[in-house]
Amino acid sequence: MAIITLGDEPQRALLQAARAARLNAYAPYSNFRVGAAVLDEQGQVHAGCNVENAAYPQGVCAEAAALSAMVLAGGRRATALLVAGEGPTLVTPCGGCRQKLREFAAPDTPVLVADGVGVQRWFTLDELLPHSFGPEHLKPA
Repeated sequence: MAIITLGDEPQRALLQAARAARLNAYAPYSNFRVGAAVLDEQGQVHAGCNVENAAYPQGVCAEAAALSAMVLAGGRRATALLVAGEGPTLVTPCGGCRQKLREFAAPDTPVLVADGVGVQRWFTLDELLPHSFGPEHLKPA
């Protein structure tokens, strides 16, 4: 598996978009605001924020919102994802969002994690979701 690299400019664009999205998060119950940004195959950045609901399972994660924005704009391949959150530990995508990302990204896709200071860590999607199930499993042999 080849590791995909990400240049400084795309990383800055992702960080800026995720931080801006985080400011618009709707988190009246947890006050835990998260922003995410996805880079698509055309080099376009799509952002999303978490949106809570009084019925907790009905909320939307920032990563899912960013992927939805990508699809709405015509993107079909996520080439990088950045998640921006605050907390005592790194804010990585939840399990459901890791699987959602897997639908549109390869195992070697970089997933960047940022806090208020900047990018703190890089993962590949495979590191976050090893031995994943993806679209290729459903294609005929």
